[in-house]
Amino acid sequence: MTDRTGATQALRIAADVGGTFTDVAVFDESGRRLLLGKALTTPSRIIEGIGAGLARAGARFDQANLFLHGATIAINTLLERSGARTALVTTRGFRDIYEIGRVNRPEAYNLFFKKHVPLVERALRFEVDERINAAGEVLAELSEEQLERIAKTLEAESIESVAILFLHSYRNPAHELAAKRFFEARLPGRYVTASHELSQEYREFERTSTVAANAYIGPRVSHYLKGIESHLAAERFPGTFLVVQSTGGLYDVSQAQQECIRMLESGPAAGVIGTRMLCASVGIDRAIAFDMGGTTAKSGVILDGEVLMTSNSMIGGYTEGLPVQIPMIDIQEVGTGGGSIARLGPAGSLRVGPQSAGSVPGPVCYALGGTEPTVTDANLVLGRLAAERFLGGDMRLDPTAARAAIERTIAEPLSISVEQAAEGIVRIAAATMSSVVKRVTTERGLDARDFPMVAFGGAGPLHATLVARELHIGTVIIPPAPGHFSAFGMLVADLRRDFVRTLFVPLASIDFDALERVFREMESEGERDVAGVAGEHGTPVASRALDMRYVGQEHAVTVEIAREAFANRDARAIKAAFDRVHTQRYGYCSETEQAEIVSVRASVTGALAKPELPLLPAGRESPPPEASSGSRPVYFSSRGGWVDAPTWRRDRLLAGNRVIGPALIEEYASTTVLAPGDRMEVDRFGNLVIEIEHD
Repeated sequence: MTDRTGATQALRIAADVGGTFTDVAVFDESGRRLLLGKALTTPSRIIEGIGAGLARAGARFDQANLFLHGATIAINTLLERSGARTALVTTRGFRDIYEIGRVNRPEAYNLFFKKHVPLVERALRFEVDERINAAGEVLAELSEEQLERIAKTLEAESIESVAILFLHSYRNPAHELAAKRFFEARLPGRYVTASHELSQEYREFERTSTVAANAYIGPRVSHYLKGIESHLAAERFPGTFLVVQSTGGLYDVSQAQQECIRMLESGPAAGVIGTRMLCASVGIDRAIAFDMGGTTAKSGVILDGEVLMTSNSMIGGYTEGLPVQIPMIDIQEVGTGGGSIARLGPAGSLRVGPQSAGSVPGPVCYALGGTEPTVTDANLVLGRLAAERFLGGDMRLDPTAARAAIERTIAEPLSISVEQAAEGIVRIAAATMSSVVKRVTTERGLDARDFPMVAFGGAGPLHATLVARELHIGTVIIPPAPGHFSAFGMLVADLRRDFVRTLFVPLASIDFDALERVFREMESEGERDVAGVAGEHGTPVASRALDMRYVGQEHAVTVEIAREAFANRDARAIKAAFDRVHTQRYGYCSETEQAEIVSVRASVTGALAKPELPLLPAGRESPPPEASSGSRPVYFSSRGGWVDAPTWRRDRLLAGNRVIGPALIEEYASTTVLAPGDRMEVDRFGNLVIEIEHD
């Protein structure tokens, strides 16, 4: 492939579409350069935002051999309840499991508690005569006559999407396959999905919720992906289009259109994958990934060099959310970002988020029609953002409008100064965001104080030191180009397929030969899938895990098991690994208690070639004079108010340079705030390593 000058081009393009900004990272494989672009997200036509970001990066689709994409459309469709008109077809007698759920009451003393609301109303849930037992044996054949009656009703009800869930289809999917073929032929143009394609684990409520969610978001997400495919074709893109899964791995766009639910957390997952690579490069085996963008803040964990995963997530929160039973990175999220709106509650209390100004109309300071103050407006008023340097000067902010909005809606009603109001907004946002970090550490039996925090996203470096103080974290690491870090994470992601099979067996009577056959079946399928995706990758690598519990327990934990334990038929090593995970999660284990296997898991990875970025030139302890961009007043209440803080150009800093706070380090898409007493050093990879000054 050549550009207009005849020079050979080999570009990888990664696009991360967020609620406020679209980030584009382009890796030039021939020149070993990383090109970056950022543009406001265009909700009505996402591809326009991607195109604008690509143009700012100085690249074109027809120059690329790989396009990687992560988006929030799947999760937003679920949370906004803006999906398709969906029907659920299930085994007779199980129509209401989707609504009954687990009958749990997370807030036992909340008189106003509301249970989850299904995505499919009861009138659109249909029962059919069929039955397969837990051993996979057919007890009652599928009634095609009843399927025909249901199809006529679906036509009359203008159904757009059909979810199929039959009992024990994880063991034998024959009836689901037959029903799917029937509806696809009988109702052309409808989106049809079956539960066994997404989850082959037991628990009928979770599987019902998963397939219903996939059907609900399927038409919108598949239409979105097809639209991007059409645009790529029009732009003469000659390469491969891959989508980021919630596991952080990549899968083919055609597969993504059928299994949309696997891309729920595609953007945030890429940031955690980037954090894992950063940890490997700097020689640390654990870190907290903290991602703050314009709409939300997200967090995940790297432990022992690996990303912490989960097999079951509550979408919409634990109290009222709906479960999704697929492998995914354990990412927790809160509706606090740079665009989060600050308002006074009924009793005069200051609240920040979860409502967001998004990209349209955006924060007041964007001068695009926003009228309510946001976290970004507060940072501008406090001097932490420079009005004339935002996005490298491409977008000028309006500090007067931001100040007036905070004064009118917050400061005057509370009889406090504008600075106090702005700092209150930022501090409340930081306290809220610290809760999301606790959910991925404390709730897993981990102590956040034992982890450095890698902060990224456009707003992450602005608030990282505040969040670290809330949690008593000692070290914060800001990677190069933090505003594009999730897009960069896509560039270092690998092809990946995940499989799980329910298999109840006591560990004491484990049949290693039978277990090996199950693993090899899953691994062979994964190897075929990975090999079928275009692109250079090495020999597929498979990892294995078991879902285990003590005999008599209801719920299991996932335990990564070394292949040597299976090769050596070492049940004691498997039990010891389970005991360690159980201790970490719950604080105790029972070495003498019998354990059992619930499910077996396999992950197959096809490694793509990774970008190798150059090391930063070495410098002295003092930054070079050309790195200084002056100073400006910044409000720090710990110093009694306004303080003259030096400002530094990050692109001119060298490895070994040190800066002591208060100070601001500015770059194209982000600003890092060093509070008074914080100490920062630039490492050889260009990371800003900040030691937090705690009281």
